[in-house]
Amino acid sequence: IKRARDIAQDVPPQGGASRHPARRLLDLHALLSPRIPSLNTEILHLYLHIPFCHRICPYCSFYKHTPGETPMGAFIDALCQEAARRSSELGGRPVRTVYLGGGTPSMLSPTHLERLFEGLRNAFDLSSATEITLEANPATFGRRTAGVFRDLGVSRISLGAQSFHPAHLRTLGREHAPEDIATSVQLLREAGIPSVSIDLIFSVPGQSSSEWEETLHAALALEPDHLSAYNLTYEEDTAFFSQFQAGRYKDDPSTNAGMFESAHRILTTAGFRHYETSNYARPGCESRHNRAYWSGADYLGLGPSAVSTIKGRRWKNIPDTDRYITMIGSLGHAEAECEPIGPEEFRIERIALLLRTDEGVPLVHLSPVPAGSLEKLLDEGLTEIAGDRLRLIGRGPLLVDSITEFLL
Repeated sequence: IKRARDIAQDVPPQGGASRHPARRLLDLHALLSPRIPSLNTEILHLYLHIPFCHRICPYCSFYKHTPGETPMGAFIDALCQEAARRSSELGGRPVRTVYLGGGTPSMLSPTHLERLFEGLRNAFDLSSATEITLEANPATFGRRTAGVFRDLGVSRISLGAQSFHPAHLRTLGREHAPEDIATSVQLLREAGIPSVSIDLIFSVPGQSSSEWEETLHAALALEPDHLSAYNLTYEEDTAFFSQFQAGRYKDDPSTNAGMFESAHRILTTAGFRHYETSNYARPGCESRHNRAYWSGADYLGLGPSAVSTIKGRRWKNIPDTDRYITMIGSLGHAEAECEPIGPEEFRIERIALLLRTDEGVPLVHLSPVPAGSLEKLLDEGLTEIAGDRLRLIGRGPLLVDSITEFLL
């Protein structure tokens, strides 16, 4: 939010007359309205952060750690206790989607998973949940655990494959081999998991364009329902960032663009919808949980470092598992940071997130944009107006960050 505010303050008004005919200009501004939708408070989306990993990947900036001496039973109890308290505070609002992320949620034993889901169902009415996603790493679960996923109601597995090339898996610090990915997908299919997503990373140090395309084809051969293709970024407080600062790793925009375009071409040709900058899905298999984030729905985060946004209030839990357990036990919550989300913050976030989707951002959110800005983007063939939304087209999706800054 701070970065978006800074951008809004630093970008000067865009002057100059529009090159569009007067009627086009009048029609465009007739669609703009200063009324911003209120924050969504009718339904709820639930996120649980499971911070445990067998091994810390050198590129990952999320809060995570090896289990160490953390009492797993106490951690599960704390999650259930936090869920019960928040549910009581929210008055039993219906939960539409559930997402278990991390970390590596698939590291939890069947017993701990069963205890956790029992606690969630005691706290919330999950009968109306249309999607329950669990992140998993290949080779961290077997046939029995895959069956437990199904029995607990998990409808979607997001599998952190990252690459099908052994050398790149080693660079990324992954413990699995390419063949483990295929085995894991097979186990999930045999268990009856309705939807399987595969996560991939491109622009890995040392990765060639042809190797990236080989990874894409290998992923498609497993017939997933969804694919995420993330551009590697060098985040602070990671081992990769230290290598980047030392000049050992490079971030080449040309390479990034080429691999982004390869993913778009290969995956859309295979019938996948490129519905968000980094996400592709077969028709009807889009992530409902993530789409709720992008649209501005309320969401509740449970667990260390988890973020929540409810009725215009955003808070973050303390990013320390042991202290999280202690605070839940003594205070009933583990809030470490809190801020209000007013209409202007809501509007800025909708532009930044919805512009990344193929549905685009409602024009209502663009009413304060300096005169001529939208016309310039339309003129350059980077955007189009579809109904009451502004969508990126052509090379627009490739330039989404720059276009967002331009509009803010």
